[in-house]
Amino acid sequence: MSDGRGPKPKNMFEIMTSECRFVHLRIKGGILNHMMKRFISCFSPCVLPALVSLLLSVSLQAQDIPTDPAVISAGEALFNGNCKTCHRVKTKLIGPALAGVETRVPSVKWVFDWVRNPAKVIASGDEYANKIYGEYNKSQMTAFSSYKDEQILSILAYVKAEAAKVEAAPVAAAGGAAGGGSAVPTAYLDTILVGMIIILVLLVIILALIVNALRRFLNQRDLSEEDREVVNSPITFASVSRSPGFIFLVIFIVGTITFKSVIDGLYSIGVQRNYQPKQPIAFSHKIHAGQYEIECKYCHTGAMKGKQANIPSPNMCMNCHSQIKEGTNTGAGEIAKIYAAVGFDPMTSTYTGVTKPIEWVRIHNLPDLAYFNHSQHVNVAGVVCQTCHGPIEEMDVVKQYSVLTMGWCIDCHRKTDVNTKGNAYYDKLVELHSTAGKKAMKVEDIGGLECAKCHY
Repeated sequence: MSDGRGPKPKNMFEIMTSECRFVHLRIKGGILNHMMKRFISCFSPCVLPALVSLLLSVSLQAQDIPTDPAVISAGEALFNGNCKTCHRVKTKLIGPALAGVETRVPSVKWVFDWVRNPAKVIASGDEYANKIYGEYNKSQMTAFSSYKDEQILSILAYVKAEAAKVEAAPVAAAGGAAGGGSAVPTAYLDTILVGMIIILVLLVIILALIVNALRRFLNQRDLSEEDREVVNSPITFASVSRSPGFIFLVIFIVGTITFKSVIDGLYSIGVQRNYQPKQPIAFSHKIHAGQYEIECKYCHTGAMKGKQANIPSPNMCMNCHSQIKEGTNTGAGEIAKIYAAVGFDPMTSTYTGVTKPIEWVRIHNLPDLAYFNHSQHVNVAGVVCQTCHGPIEEMDVVKQYSVLTMGWCIDCHRKTDVNTKGNAYYDKLVELHSTAGKKAMKVEDIGGLECAKCHY
């Protein structure tokens, strides 16, 4: 007050309201920082979480589907082993076609949640999930809770790659053979057989001409009456059948056939090739494995992890037939037998609790003295089911395709290359085998013919 300039401002905001044209520079230091902190403190609790959620959603929605061939290959294996039972890439099956699924669903994160626990997504009231659930008669997808994000992405990568493929027109096999260019056409075989028959007829005619020529030549010679009678004697069935040579030939042929039949009968004991019994339920592999391309190991789960491939339980059938209530060939009659086995009421879609076993007839049965492990052949060797069981996808009624004898197994072990790729267990063996100068390592080279491998 002593300087006559009026009262001193109490704070910096009063400087801004004074007649001064310029704001004090200290506002940029203390006051602005104070204002920003107050603004952020009010902004954070309500807006910041929404912004973060929006950014995460956009990030997940825009997540790229992998294009790496290795990832696509891994996705194909997962798809064939688990998804192919109900889904196809380009056509509708039990579930929707999966081509373009990444553009239809709300987000890739939604796919993750749906695959792991579809029931939870439906129960949450998700609009898209309930739309799909209602569209497919409220048939709920199997949950794959153990699948990681990378595995689901690999399946999406395979689906996207398959959807992008353009299906080529079928090309007829070379040479008209149905099974490929190496097969011999039936018409060609018929021509060879006709040609051989013609040659045999010509040989008979030539031999007859030679006999007549010799007979004329001998008749011109000065022969005794007895010799002339022999030369001109007629050839009759009675004379041939009484000859020692003909009798020996007949005895030899009959003895050979009898001996072979006895040996074949002895070797056929326990061999059930082409055994095709009638089953209690008319299950068609041609429909399931052929038409619908259901992977064998989806039902026969033991083939991947144990000695036995196991007969699928009726509960496995109910994964699909709780919704599919009429068969392609047999209508509702055969499927009703499955319902009776598990105690399922198709009218109310509930279980009664009254069950009874299905008495399947076993077809493939090795003797107790022989040890065979499915997982060793399927997982390690990579042997496909058709190698031993034949074209199972073409069989309405299953039969034993191969003889399954010891000689058959040994022959396979002598001819089959060991699958050593990516298996460090075989690295040293491969090195030693290459040092020995051999081309390919067969199963017999790693002890595949040792008695104790199958008998112990």
